[in-house]
Amino acid sequence: MGHHKIAAQLTGIYVPLPTLFVDPALEINLAGMRRHVRFLVDNGIRTGVGVLLAGGGAGEFSTLDTEERIRLAEAVIAEADGKVGVVVGVQHTNPREIIKLCREAKRLGAIAVQIAPPFYEVSTAADVYEFLAGVAEAVDIPQVLYTTYWTGFRITDALLERLLKIPQLAAVKLSSPSGREFEAFLRSFADRVCMIDNQLEYVKTHMLGGRAINLHPANWHPAWALKFWKLLETRQYYDAQREMSAVVGSCYDMYGEIGKYTGGEGHLDKICLELIGLDSSRCRPPVRDVRTLFRDRVRKMLVETGVPGVRGG
Repeated sequence: MGHHKIAAQLTGIYVPLPTLFVDPALEINLAGMRRHVRFLVDNGIRTGVGVLLAGGGAGEFSTLDTEERIRLAEAVIAEADGKVGVVVGVQHTNPREIIKLCREAKRLGAIAVQIAPPFYEVSTAADVYEFLAGVAEAVDIPQVLYTTYWTGFRITDALLERLLKIPQLAAVKLSSPSGREFEAFLRSFADRVCMIDNQLEYVKTHMLGGRAINLHPANWHPAWALKFWKLLETRQYYDAQREMSAVVGSCYDMYGEIGKYTGGEGHLDKICLELIGLDSSRCRPPVRDVRTLFRDRVRKMLVETGVPGVRGG
């Protein structure tokens, strides 16, 4: 599949699904995952304005074994039923497991896989190139490169230039510890590969040609997410920035508060799902259960940001 065709399927709201479990044993709640996907699709998250990520960082891939990740992908793709594309996270320390996950993602009908540079061992640029090229050679499925600088490897423009020669590289989920570096990547590459903002610089990214944004609040407020994307697409950037500051700003303020208590990422998404009546759970360890401590504060955040149907309080 060519870059332009896959870019069209990746355009819009990149929704990082949390992985739901069944308390207390924390087995995967596949029925709950299906209900969440159905909620998103029924509320307008469709190809052309959105895409779903299954088994990414907020999806706790590091706590799932390979078979669980495959079952998770299967449930999400089946429920999406072609109405919205699904990207499957395949990050792993073992290249053989990545290749297995890629093969299964392709078999199940994923539109792409999300892959990151190797982590734990600090790699060189040549290591990363050979790693990604080797996966691409083993399995012909579009790749979304996730630039995870916080795990030890920081991508450079020279490496990305080289990686773009890999036919399967379809998109870059971009973040950088430097705002100037982030902008430079956009200016250099946004007209050549689909750029997905993971920097919370949504307005700037769209202005400079980025075509998708990683947006957690879409999990519990898809109507707002679509409204926000429409503001970007119609270049109403002032209004978009105001919306972002109010909703995304509040969300990440809450992430900051929870982050003082425990690690992880999907915990906030899950509390929000609980409070609008969808399936929820705690995260798997080592992330601690945040619900009792933060439920009331999260409920207040949802009400203040206009989320409909908030329960309790």
